[in-house]
Amino acid sequence: MKLWVEIHLTALEIPLNLRTMSNQTLVTEFNLQGFSEHPEFQVLLFSCLLFIYFVALAGNILIILAITFSPGLHTPMYFFLFNLAILDIICTSSIMPKALEGMMLERNNISFGECMAQLYFLTWATSFDLLLLTVMAYDRYAAICYPLHYNTIMTKSFCIMLVTVVWVLSIFNGSIHTGLMLRLNFCGPNVITHFFCEAPPLLLLSCSSTYVNSVMIALADAFYCILNFLLTILSYVFIISSILKMRTTEGKKKAFSTCSSHLIVVCMYYTAVFYAYISPVSSYNAEKSKLAGVLYTMLSPTLNPLIYTLRNKAVIVGVRKILPLLSK
Repeated sequence: MKLWVEIHLTALEIPLNLRTMSNQTLVTEFNLQGFSEHPEFQVLLFSCLLFIYFVALAGNILIILAITFSPGLHTPMYFFLFNLAILDIICTSSIMPKALEGMMLERNNISFGECMAQLYFLTWATSFDLLLLTVMAYDRYAAICYPLHYNTIMTKSFCIMLVTVVWVLSIFNGSIHTGLMLRLNFCGPNVITHFFCEAPPLLLLSCSSTYVNSVMIALADAFYCILNFLLTILSYVFIISSILKMRTTEGKKKAFSTCSSHLIVVCMYYTAVFYAYISPVSSYNAEKSKLAGVLYTMLSPTLNPLIYTLRNKAVIVGVRKILPLLSK
């Protein structure tokens, strides 16, 4: 359904969500469409999303505490998982509170500044996840393909350096895309056909040239999505090749179990990201983007702790140790 906003200006009244600059009326507030096209499911959707948000926060906080207070989990794999849990909390918390608020109120407005902040944290968290999943794939590659040299390859300083690079690149990516968005003018309409602020629907609302933004999105897709995906696939090609060369069935099962959780998360996350972003801005589809948005901003942060916990005895033991402390 085509959406538009009719802007009526009189000599005595100017809408509060618009400002005039150089004889041009600019939007200073957006309206998030959310899930308003399905009003009959609002109560059910609100209940489901609130439950998902609670599980995501609780699960990732438990992962962080378990790794922090369990010396047996102070290894490279869990160090990366610790950082993934932190970013999952940032990702879902930048989206869910506003989405839940919008489902409770008749109007789901977000100021220009809040929208840009949401865009920044979401872009930062998404690129961080993609980079970190590649680093975790390399860690599994080193553990399975070079088990005797693993401790000399994945040293503490090297792991810290890898995570630092991931943080710097993801913050840089968020800053670039947000900065480029801030230079654009938005003259109306102001309805974002999504439940959060992301680049494609925002660019469709701009009355400025979005060429530079589109080029940078294409470059970011090529680096953060496609290149990292290929590197991850390459790591697993070597991993699977090494597993198949193992002589014992028990050894193959043990090796596969060390990377199965990560492989599940990779498949789930990249499916959502490719579905949402690997397409031109001009071919943006609101329904498709909303579905993908639910997958990588809500379900992925919720399922990550469950996948790593349920399939990992060491994490289960760590969680059990801290549960009595939390109940006091």
